[in-house]
Amino acid sequence: MKLAVVGAGWAGLSAAVHAAAQGHAVTLMDMAAQPGGRARGVAVDGLALDNGQHILIGAYTGTLALMRQIGVDPAEVLDRRPLTLRYPDGRGLRMPPGPPWLGFGRAVWGCKGWTAGDRWALMAAAARWALAGFACPPDTTVAALCARLPPAVSELLIDPLCVAALNTPAAEASGAVFLRVLRDALFSGPGSADLLLPKVSLADLLPRPALAWLERAGADVRLGHRAQTLQQTAPGWQLDGEAFDAVVLACTAAEAARLAAPFAAGWSRRAAALRYEPIVTAYLRCPGARLPQPMTALIEGPDAPAQFAFDHGALGATPGIFAFVVSGAATWVEAGLEATGQAVLHQARSAFGPGTWPAPPQIVKVMAERRATFRCTPGIDRPPAAIATGLAAAGDYIEGPYPATLEGAVRSGRSAADRALGRAAQWPRRRV
Repeated sequence: MKLAVVGAGWAGLSAAVHAAAQGHAVTLMDMAAQPGGRARGVAVDGLALDNGQHILIGAYTGTLALMRQIGVDPAEVLDRRPLTLRYPDGRGLRMPPGPPWLGFGRAVWGCKGWTAGDRWALMAAAARWALAGFACPPDTTVAALCARLPPAVSELLIDPLCVAALNTPAAEASGAVFLRVLRDALFSGPGSADLLLPKVSLADLLPRPALAWLERAGADVRLGHRAQTLQQTAPGWQLDGEAFDAVVLACTAAEAARLAAPFAAGWSRRAAALRYEPIVTAYLRCPGARLPQPMTALIEGPDAPAQFAFDHGALGATPGIFAFVVSGAATWVEAGLEATGQAVLHQARSAFGPGTWPAPPQIVKVMAERRATFRCTPGIDRPPAAIATGLAAAGDYIEGPYPATLEGAVRSGRSAADRALGRAAQWPRRRV
């Protein structure tokens, strides 16, 4: 069958690879000149950086399988280590290997910075969540879900996990989605909570190898091409006047809404109504500097934007380059990237102390992904994957149990390809 995939982000690449592997004729197009979407490589002053610092976890089975399928060995490009949320002053926890509940208990009781009462409160809360099947009323926020937890537990664990996973502040984030993330990441099996930190640019992690794989498989790849019109025919679809049996819209929600509007107005309205949260990444340079660990958690505050800092040198990338990540960054985007960068510089110097920096760190680049993820709030109305016969949508915003993640994008791409091709197969086949 002839399939068009609109969008070469992680969802579109997943859909295209999945369809091509089944022998279908795939045309992949994207308005950008490079693949990767909102998780792509960026060259800055000769450095191979990214448009934002991303991490994966052991529970990302779909993404890891896709990497292996296109010839990327996760062990070579990802630094795998137990979940660790340690702060510059040594506080925080580390999840040791082993059965999930045992590892979680050991991590909680070994957490520096908590009292015995803090530890008991978290273990009791986790037991309650497990007994409830990691579910809660859909209108519950993360803050309400964790209201009985001591402030130290919220500060060192709940708040950073929430903003890292949902990119939405705990006071506004969906408690139901947060619980599902906890269930699958912390308690679904040994290694599911492991951090997988990229040792290479995001471009080399998946987008470029996927594109090369597709070209070897005979796919028609059209970068720098924006799809203009989509029309339903009998049977099939016409995309910019070209006939296809099925189409996957793996572009942004706004682009998908535009293309689908003429024949799926309700779906289009739901996609267009989504609201977004930005993420800001500030890259700093300081030759000879090293952080306590490759990923360090930070306490955010009115003058401290970042929640995490990454040491690229410790990950086997460029020594002396550090990424400070500001999730849920709407207020900082409003303040301006220059002000955000200066605040991150101050935070870096004060959080790690003068002994960390042989010289004052300097800003390399401050980047804002203004529509990094949808706002994952209680009761959010996300559009479904199904749009019409032979037409499906893919992306991390599509209806599902998880927030906007790379894994969600990859899984949605595979599912959308199956859905579009499966429904298109119900049509009478046109003769060639």
